[in-house]
Amino acid sequence: MRVLLIGANGYLGRFVADRLLADPAVQLTALGRGDDADVRFDLASGSPGALTRFLDAVHPGVVVNCAGAIRGGARELTRHNTVAVATVCEALRRSGCGARLVQLGCSAEYGPSQPGSSTAEDAVPRPGGPYGVSKLAATELVLGSGLDAVVLRVFSPAGPGTPAGSPLGRLAEAMRRAMQAGDSELKLGGLGVQRDFVDVRDVARAVHAASLSAAQGVINIGSGRAVRLRDAAAVLTRVAGYGGALNEVDGPPGPARPVLAHPRAEAHPRGEQEQTPPVAYPYPDGCGSWQQADVRTARDRLGWRPRISLEESLADIWMEAACRI
Repeated sequence: MRVLLIGANGYLGRFVADRLLADPAVQLTALGRGDDADVRFDLASGSPGALTRFLDAVHPGVVVNCAGAIRGGARELTRHNTVAVATVCEALRRSGCGARLVQLGCSAEYGPSQPGSSTAEDAVPRPGGPYGVSKLAATELVLGSGLDAVVLRVFSPAGPGTPAGSPLGRLAEAMRRAMQAGDSELKLGGLGVQRDFVDVRDVARAVHAASLSAAQGVINIGSGRAVRLRDAAAVLTRVAGYGGALNEVDGPPGPARPVLAHPRAEAHPRGEQEQTPPVAYPYPDGCGSWQQADVRTARDRLGWRPRISLEESLADIWMEAACRI
């Protein structure tokens, strides 16, 4: 099976590429904007006609699209997340290759959820920001294209390679700096948000399964369990062996509320407690305080279940951060 992977150098794309290359039945061709892509092509500015000619020449059986932008203004997000997908769909419609399309969507398409609920694929999407809107528009283009296509709505990916600008990446970086400076207290903000974290390697397994399946429509990819960022911070503290106090600075007025304290927390090396400025970890995804995936469709239609625990994901995130100490 020949697979054309778009966005192979991105956070998710790198692991998808590794997973597909591990399958001896897969012949992988990478298309992207970077010099290390097998074929250089910019979806945001390239024409459907040019992509069609390439599809007809390569004749893939599956096209996996991991490309996109997570930051930027509405115009940039629309160009990279929506216009790019329109180009892919139009090129596939024109091409004679008959390839199946596996499109990576995201949980931001759903927008805020009711705390305590699990979001299923039939939920009415109400994205709370331009990123979610641009990804939802891409999903609608795929679903209305008439192609053999599936959209995997990925919840909050975690694990090795987690971007430093993501909430878990910023958390690990703040802890690294505190340990490097010998600070006995780490103040953090924005820890009340709850998200469904899924390891990036499990996401790659889901993409592989979707490539081989006949499933169509939207399928959620998550752990099925919402985790408070405060609890993830406590796990990361244990994994990192941080011996200081972890204090939460947001919430009701008053002094910082301890989240986790080590009994042998030592004073600052200079003999006084140095005040660490609060660190905020907002989720700019427009999804409010809670998201949790209903992952029964992935189980039933893809035979997929998450395998990697959040603790293992956090340990890998910390390992990369610790290498910078």
